[in-house]
Amino acid sequence: MNTYFDSIPRPEYPRPQMVREEWVNLNGTWEFEMDFGRSGKERELFSVDKLQDVILVPFCPESKLSGIEYTDFIPAVWYRRSFIIPDDWVDSKVLIHFGAVDYESEVWINSTSVGTHKGGYSSFSFDITEYIQTGENIVTVYAEDDVRSGLQPRGKQRAEHHFIKAGCDYTRTTGIWQTVWLERVPKEYISSFKVIPDPDNQSVHIKSLLKGNTDNLTFRVQATYDGRDVGQAQAIITGNRVSLIVNLEEKHLWEPGVPNLYDLELTLENGNKAIDRVTSYFGLRSVSLGKDVININGKPVFQRLVLDQGFYPDGIYTAPTDEDLRKDIGISLALGFNGARLHEKVFEPRFLYWADKMGYLVWGEHANWGLDIDTPMGLRQFLPEWMEVLERDFNHPSIVGWCPFNETWDIDGKKQDNEVLRIVYNVTKAFDTTRPVIDTSGNYHVVTDIFDIHDYDQDPESLAKKLEPKKTSEGVYVTYENRQKYEGQPYFVSEYGGIWWNPGDEKGWGYGTRPKSEEEFLARYKGLTELLLKHPKVCAFCYTQLYDIEQEVNGLYTYDRKPKFNPEIIKAINSQKAAIEE
Repeated sequence: MNTYFDSIPRPEYPRPQMVREEWVNLNGTWEFEMDFGRSGKERELFSVDKLQDVILVPFCPESKLSGIEYTDFIPAVWYRRSFIIPDDWVDSKVLIHFGAVDYESEVWINSTSVGTHKGGYSSFSFDITEYIQTGENIVTVYAEDDVRSGLQPRGKQRAEHHFIKAGCDYTRTTGIWQTVWLERVPKEYISSFKVIPDPDNQSVHIKSLLKGNTDNLTFRVQATYDGRDVGQAQAIITGNRVSLIVNLEEKHLWEPGVPNLYDLELTLENGNKAIDRVTSYFGLRSVSLGKDVININGKPVFQRLVLDQGFYPDGIYTAPTDEDLRKDIGISLALGFNGARLHEKVFEPRFLYWADKMGYLVWGEHANWGLDIDTPMGLRQFLPEWMEVLERDFNHPSIVGWCPFNETWDIDGKKQDNEVLRIVYNVTKAFDTTRPVIDTSGNYHVVTDIFDIHDYDQDPESLAKKLEPKKTSEGVYVTYENRQKYEGQPYFVSEYGGIWWNPGDEKGWGYGTRPKSEEEFLARYKGLTELLLKHPKVCAFCYTQLYDIEQEVNGLYTYDRKPKFNPEIIKAINSQKAAIEE
């Protein structure tokens, strides 16, 4: 076992949008076993006394930090560990939470199955109250993962052998890759809630789902800003749902680079007694679309985004520490970007927390690559997990848009099922009326609030010619014109650049020809970026990418997060006023 950590890895509270005081982190050393024949259930590995190996959770077995570092295909895995319920948790409910397990999982407590989950990126939990006992308890987790099936979203996880390093797919992640934890809740408790900011009316709307017999109990919300009470509301509960509006005495907007956040305390009360209490926060922020622009709080904001894929050399999908999450946002801001496309991966809540705290704009995206959507089967495999993601991440002010799919392609001569995209778009809009939705980034659009394109043309003059007609409304550059139609939406160049830069090393790849010097690189970067900033009908860009990942060496930083160029030079280019901001 590696000695990278002196204590429990990733010890911080994993769900900062909904905090309770009583919880137990189950990260650390677990027993572990790979199940190449997927025969473990028949062999009843959920009831054995010991598994063959050990692993450091929450790091996947492909990663160095896990202590396993097995990078070939792993069809299935088993995990096992003991835990003890604190004495003062008696007469309460106990939940077990999983940040993410890739892909299809089943959980046993003391050899009894407590539930299953499908989806490698969304969080899930089970009520294990009736399965636990005093003293030692055993949790066992099984996960199957088949990135080659076409039946699961895999994102940028490589579908070929590990030693075939080509294109933009990287090392896989199997099994547990986010924090596992226990939580104490009362018999009646706050299960979830949506926070809908309303800056125009200086208020916030709260909609909460409750569990247990909550009829006639009181639901109370207290908002504070910088320690000052600024709003309060309460309601008597009927059933298991409650809605209320908190009017705010002070107005502090959350904006890019100005991360004003209010604190929230939500309490479930019986008379004068608090039964359940959770703390949270929110940003008073709106997103709207105007002609050719995306507005934040009613003002056009040019979104200077960078592609962030959420990979780490030693942890793969999992950041080694919480500080690593914060640092990635920090280096992006230092380069003059004000946000990121979180690309082909659903990022963990702790990253979104830091984005909220640092005033960083993000687009929430699913890891749809690997999932065939040429039939309605794709919808069945995709939509339930996507809805879990929307539910979990709705309250983050940093998220300014949703993009369920990226670059949907025809597969083996069969066209994508447009109805899959249409239904997912409509469901997303019905769930969240506060944010724009891009149906599929790049191609092939079916119905979308923002029209985005991907273009890796390395010649600024050539790209300028393509975009020139948009300035005069005489036409618009549309990739794959036979498959998608521009209908006047704000126009977003959501992937560009990707300039290849790894001097002295012939391995790896980037877009276009590799510049011969740092000066040539910076001239190309400046030409492409200024073209988009100065275009009066482009509302946002996203540069590919923030850092190198394995064989893809087109980052502004190396894979181990060292700058390739003087960040101040990049910042000076990116920070120029955009045409839509004039």
